[in-house]
Amino acid sequence: MRNFFETTPDCEIVTTRIFEFADSLVFKAWREPDHLKKWWGPEGFTNTFHAFDFSEGGMWDFTMHGPEKGNYHNVVEFLRIEEPRLIAWKRHSQPLFNVQATFEALQDDRTRLTFKMVFDAAAECDKLKKFVVDKNEENFDRLQKELEIMAHQ
Repeated sequence: MRNFFETTPDCEIVTTRIFEFADSLVFKAWREPDHLKKWWGPEGFTNTFHAFDFSEGGMWDFTMHGPEKGNYHNVVEFLRIEEPRLIAWKRHSQPLFNVQATFEALQDDRTRLTFKMVFDAAAECDKLKKFVVDKNEENFDRLQKELEIMAHQ
């Protein structure tokens, strides 16, 4: 899959995982807000969606609620959607970065999901990398649980 954003390795954080589900189901977990709000964010977080327009140019406005304290307002704009292969967005809230999520169909209904956070500067990327890497893994753990539920519906 090509890169939607111009980047260099020192300006990106990449998380990849293979899920034992078809790409259409994995993509659906991102496309449908009723599923997305259940798994988005690190362990213990919940979400309130204020707007979710899953279309190119559409906005996703939401608040992530931390398990102990803190509410984190997020606004992103969907730049490119190629179902079921690509979702690219730009964050309009701090910290600023872009995201490219790619969904690669593998044999036997498996999907390689690659989540790439792209920063303008290596220093900004380095500042967040020390805690984002583990949190992205927690996010994928939560996605795994939601996919297991979805597969049995």
